[in-house]
Amino acid sequence: MASPMRDLQSKALKLPQKDRARLAQRLISSLDQERGVDVEALWLREAERRLRELKTGRVTGIPAEKVLRKARAALR
Repeated sequence: MASPMRDLQSKALKLPQKDRARLAQRLISSLDQERGVDVEALWLREAERRLRELKTGRVTGIPAEKVLRKARAALR
């Protein structure tokens, strides 16, 4: 007999990709809420910090094409 977790997992994997992504996001967010962490606020603060660094010239951006090419090569 399948465990409730395996049964739920089987059903979740049959969902369309968009619904699986939404479910995954909710599950991960629920873990952060249990710890009292506001992950969205942390990511927003990080994004704002990175934008400031780009605007002030402290860091230089890398073209997306170059980043994607490097990532694809690393996956081979």
